[in-house]
Amino acid sequence: MTDHDFVIAGGGSAACVAAMRLVREFGYRVLLLERGPARTSPIMDMPAGYMKFLARDDYLEMHQTVPQPQLGGRAPIVPVGKALGGGSAVNAMVYMRGQAQDYDDWAAGLGNSQDWSYGDMLGHFTGIEANSRFNDAYHGIAGNLRVSEPGYLSETTGDFLRAAQGLGHAYNPDFNGARQNGVGIMQHTYGQWGRYMQRSDAKKAFLDPLAGDERLTIITGARVDKIVVERGRAVGVSYSKDGATHTARAGREVLVAAGSYNSAKLMLLSGIGPADQLRSHGIDVVADIAGVGQNLQDHHEVPVIATTKARSGYFGQDKGWNMVRNGLQYLAFNSGPVTTTGIESCLFFDPDGGERPTIQLYCAPIVYLDRDVSAAKPTWGVTFTSCLLRPKARGSVTLRSADPADQPLVNCNFFGDREDLRLTMAALETARALLATEPFKSKIAEELLPGADVMADPMALERYCGQTVKTNYHPVGTLRMGLDSDPSAVVGPDLKVRGIEGLRVIDCSIMPSIVSGNTNAPAMAIGSKAASLIGAA
Repeated sequence: MTDHDFVIAGGGSAACVAAMRLVREFGYRVLLLERGPARTSPIMDMPAGYMKFLARDDYLEMHQTVPQPQLGGRAPIVPVGKALGGGSAVNAMVYMRGQAQDYDDWAAGLGNSQDWSYGDMLGHFTGIEANSRFNDAYHGIAGNLRVSEPGYLSETTGDFLRAAQGLGHAYNPDFNGARQNGVGIMQHTYGQWGRYMQRSDAKKAFLDPLAGDERLTIITGARVDKIVVERGRAVGVSYSKDGATHTARAGREVLVAAGSYNSAKLMLLSGIGPADQLRSHGIDVVADIAGVGQNLQDHHEVPVIATTKARSGYFGQDKGWNMVRNGLQYLAFNSGPVTTTGIESCLFFDPDGGERPTIQLYCAPIVYLDRDVSAAKPTWGVTFTSCLLRPKARGSVTLRSADPADQPLVNCNFFGDREDLRLTMAALETARALLATEPFKSKIAEELLPGADVMADPMALERYCGQTVKTNYHPVGTLRMGLDSDPSAVVGPDLKVRGIEGLRVIDCSIMPSIVSGNTNAPAMAIGSKAASLIGAA
């Protein structure tokens, strides 16, 4: 007899939800293994605190992609979470589910069953949600995950809402409700914990309530290196901790939830994947599955940036006296800029005029660019980032070597399909139109990027997009779900890995196609759905 019914490789958003439900609702004994620390800095609990760690690798694993010819040889950096709670512990906390059609398209690809349709998944979203504003067919209030609006809004955010409406975009009070298109305030995964507005990450929401429950064991600082397969069945995992190698056995199943990069890497290291690739690294083939590591998708974005004539937004609010004042306001009154992530609003639209949005345009009340993109200095201003919701290009994750300590090779393939580039370029026109619309028009001092000269030259605009495109931190799809008749599918609708008993994948790597919005909420819903599938078995 083993000590655990299930061993979960990875401690991110999906894993935390699945672990809670498997223990609390089904009474199973679960071991959860996470490579990162048990918790992040207390600063990260504050809604604005994550900004202190954006350019640091304390709780992030920085993957540099392979050079991209279509981006002029650039190799964009794509970070992923490295802490208990995964991406939910380090992200900007946007709570977005995507579009109903995203999930209905999954179901259509699975033979038009109700499994994985929007109607099926909606119950998993509402079931784990404790929404501070909505309680209707689209939202729940009895779950563990606290969801609310920002506690503070920048004046720039208000300008964005009014300018977008001035361009004819309707105000949308709930992007997760009946429709997604329009402009509005985004809900976030934070809420009231005691006296303060704090991050509601997956650890706090789903694992902390099980503290002291002997059926749940959590080991952090543990890198899972291999799935142990005996006679065609996954029976456990091998993991490294504190310089030593350990083995954990599962009485029922091994569940893979290490994220789209590292879940694919783990499968490949375990001999599950394309046979030729495995043999090239001297790895014995356990199951020849061509789709492992393929079908990588990620949201990516290109900015329009302008300065303002007067002080505006959040520039300088995290330094000096401003930081002290804002911190004291938060501690004394639970209010002020610390109670927001800074990214408060967005616009969903289609540059081609369709009803189904293809772009999510964020408003950041500051001049902001990632460190690998531009030398533009932060100052007072505004950044609009046009995020492509359903890119057509597909990338891949392959092994760098057979050494578990090595990161995999990530080919993001941003703009690998010309249609992705065309839509992004069209979206920049809308972003610039916002700058030329009141109340922005009279407040803007200068458009820094891309500028009128670049916009007027299609070749220059293509180069600009290639030079500035960056990840929106939403990699999915590398262990895609499909029917047995689909040769590229890695798991079936029950999330079981083809050709291996006792092995399932339960994170965003199972997505056949990326959802039209931020992926943290869908990751949690996938974890909940996985628990239901397991519990019904």
